Amino acid sequence: MLSRLIKFLKACWRPSNGLDTAGRQEGLLWFKDIGQHWNGDYSMAVVQANMLLEDQCQIESGSLSFHDSGPFGTFVGVYDGHGGPETSRYVNDNLFNNLKRITSEQNSISVDVIRKAFQATEDGFLSIVAKQWAVKPQLASVGTCCLIGLICNGSLYIANVGDSRAVLGRTVKATGEVIGIQLSVEHNASIESIRQELHTMHPDDPQIVVLKHNVWRVKGLIQISRSIGDVYLKKAEFNREPLYAKFRLRDPIKKPILSSDPSISVHEIQPFDQFLIFASDGLWEQLSNQEAVDIVQKHPHDGSAKRLLKAALHEAAKKREMRYSDLKKIDRGVRRHFHDDITVVVLFLDSNFVSKASSKGPTVSLKGGGVNLPAKTLAPLSTTT
Repeated sequence: MLSRLIKFLKACWRPSNGLDTAGRQEGLLWFKDIGQHWNGDYSMAVVQANMLLEDQCQIESGSLSFHDSGPFGTFVGVYDGHGGPETSRYVNDNLFNNLKRITSEQNSISVDVIRKAFQATEDGFLSIVAKQWAVKPQLASVGTCCLIGLICNGSLYIANVGDSRAVLGRTVKATGEVIGIQLSVEHNASIESIRQELHTMHPDDPQIVVLKHNVWRVKGLIQISRSIGDVYLKKAEFNREPLYAKFRLRDPIKKPILSSDPSISVHEIQPFDQFLIFASDGLWEQLSNQEAVDIVQKHPHDGSAKRLLKAALHEAAKKREMRYSDLKKIDRGVRRHFHDDITVVVLFLDSNFVSKASSKGPTVSLKGGGVNLPAKTLAPLSTTT
């Protein structure tokens, strides 16, 4: 009787400090159903479709600098890689540390600090490309989207390059319904304003965006206009042999075609702000902002990210006239023909904690996918580039 009671209590108990970082895995799906961050609960999930997982993500909660005095808060990063996993892994390992270093120097969180952290991360990856150019030139064609959310002293900072998306779930006081509000600016050539921006920045290049196979692409090569990495479209010295011919442009690069400068917005968190959804575009290809918000708000916090991810996979299967159970049987690599790598982080906001600047709160440092992954499933998260 006592042993059964102990097992029951163990099943109910959840560490309050968020350090149960292993998560769980079902085939190509990794998830952390529930944990606690500085300002409430969080939930994470990642599903692999590519042969090597190109999506990376992290949540860091606690001190946002290297000083014991703070500032304190919560950082979320979603990094949707393309061309390979190297850039997204690099960002996962370095962006937050760059942010902490610059915050330590300036003793505060600000738009300027975030912008400098992005630039330091871009410069760091560029130096790796330069050092390895002779032995690994194709590293110049690898890049990543980069979406971060940062909560500190009641303020929410959203910074983005690429087409991942952050959506806020907010309760409407008059009706009680929870509506989805998109907070991030996306940089994708499919958006007319982005194409116009590119034409304005490159007035002498009529081929700056090209409609190719019914998809708008920058220089006919890539859909996004901003990223970390993709050095082959930023520096002329890396757009030449021995880079693969498909990446080499006919005319030399006179100024960077892509930018690493993030779109940054600042929001004061309101009492009716319930949660935030951060996700790579693989989720938004399948679900609308409001559909995602509805799924989160109609269920308990526990398992929210996995629930969103599975809803997206059900939609992907439906589009191919197949069952989700059959889709799950398809191995990585081949799975990419059915859906993209998908990363979801749901951050719940507890209004009792959001505005507090106290140094007392859960310390979290978790990277999506965990750390000890079985062979032949999810690609390892950290490698020396």
